[in-house]
Amino acid sequence: MSAPETTEPPEAPEAASPDHPLAGDPVFDLHVGGKLETVSTVELDGADALSMAYTPGVARVCTAIAEDPSMTQHYTWVPNTVAVVTDGTAVLGLGDIGPAAAMPVMEGKAVLFKQFGNVDAVPICLDTTDTEEIIETVARLAPSFGGINLEDISAPRCFEIEDRLKERLDIPVFHDDQHGTAVVALAALKNALRLTGRNPAETRVVISGAGAAGVAVARILLEAGITDLAVTDRKGVLSSDRGDLTPVKKVVAELTADVTGRSGTLADALVGADVYIGVSGGTVPEEHVATMADDAIIFGLANPTPEVLPEVAHRHARVVATGRSDFPNQINNVLAFPGIFRGTFDVRATAITEGMKLAAADALADLVGDQLTEDYIIPSPFDARVGPAVSAAVAEAARRDGVARR
Repeated sequence: MSAPETTEPPEAPEAASPDHPLAGDPVFDLHVGGKLETVSTVELDGADALSMAYTPGVARVCTAIAEDPSMTQHYTWVPNTVAVVTDGTAVLGLGDIGPAAAMPVMEGKAVLFKQFGNVDAVPICLDTTDTEEIIETVARLAPSFGGINLEDISAPRCFEIEDRLKERLDIPVFHDDQHGTAVVALAALKNALRLTGRNPAETRVVISGAGAAGVAVARILLEAGITDLAVTDRKGVLSSDRGDLTPVKKVVAELTADVTGRSGTLADALVGADVYIGVSGGTVPEEHVATMADDAIIFGLANPTPEVLPEVAHRHARVVATGRSDFPNQINNVLAFPGIFRGTFDVRATAITEGMKLAAADALADLVGDQLTEDYIIPSPFDARVGPAVSAAVAEAARRDGVARR
C-alpha cells in the first residue's frame, strides 16, 4: 500500500516554552526560536517533482558540476550566499562574549543581508579564537559560499585573518567591522565637508580608536584625499616615536602622524582639529571638544554611549553623527554591506577592492543630494534607493578594477 500523499510539512517543535523566564519582554519574545529559517524555492507537490529535486534527477546536476565546477554559479545557491563568520570576541559593544552568545547578532546580520540586499546569509559561530584554526575552517567551508563576511573578531587578529583569507580564496572576503564602518563614515564625512565648505586635502581629522574600525576608517580617508590625519589609542597619537606599536599600528603611524609630525595625547590632537571620529568607546571631556575648530564635525560612533554625547557635541560642532538610531545622522553599517555584496555577487567579483569601497561611499553620499542639512548627511537604511545605488556603483567599480567575472 502506498503512503498517502501530503504537501504540508510537519509542524516544527516549539523552540522555547511559551512560559520561558523572559516571556513578555518584546525583545526576547521576538527572538524565540531564532530569527531565521530555511525556505525551499521549489514545490515538492508529487513524485515527479521529488525525483527532479532529489534522486535520481539531482545526480545529473552533480555530474555536470563535477565536470565543470563553474556550473555551481547557475545550479546552486552558492553565488548568492555569504557566510557570516565570528568567533564571538568583539560582539557589538559587548566584547568577548563567546560564539554561543554571538549567534543572535549573526542571525540579525543574516536578516539584514536578505532584507536590504536580497543576499542569502548563513551565520557561523566558531568555537575557537586561534587564528590558524579560523583561517583553516573558513577556507574549508568556502566552497559552500559566494563570499565571506567576517564579523566581530577582535583586533589585531582580524587583520591577519582577513588578509590571509583574501590571499587564499577566489571569492570576496570582507570584514564588516572594518570596511562597512569605513564606507559609511566616509560617505557621511563627504557630505559634512560639503556642508561646512571644507576641502578634504585641507581638513584636519582626528580618529580615536586604533582597532578594526579605526584602522579601516583611517585607510579609507587617506584613499579619499585626507592628508592631515592623526589616529589615537589609549596611549595617545600613533607615531613611530612610540616603541609599543603593533605592526598594524606602525603602518598607520607611518601614513598619518609621521607625515604631519603630530604626537601627544588625544587632547593635544584635538586642538584646532576640524573633524573628530570616535570608534573607541570611552568619553572625551567637553573641555577638549571645545578646543576644536569652528564649524567642527564630530562623529561619536561608540554604542550605546557615544564618545561625545550629542548634547555636548552640538555646543561645539556644526555637524554631529552617532552610531545610534535615536539621533540624526546614524552611521550604520547596514547602509553598506548588503549593497556591497549584492553588487559583488551581480558581477561575480573575486574580491572587494578599495575602488569598490570608495564607489559605495560615493553612491551613499550622492543620495543625499540637495537635501543636505546638518541633520541629514547620510540616508536612512530604509531609503529604498540605498541598496540599488550601492550595488550598481560597486558592480561598475569591480569591472573597472578588473575583478569582475561577468
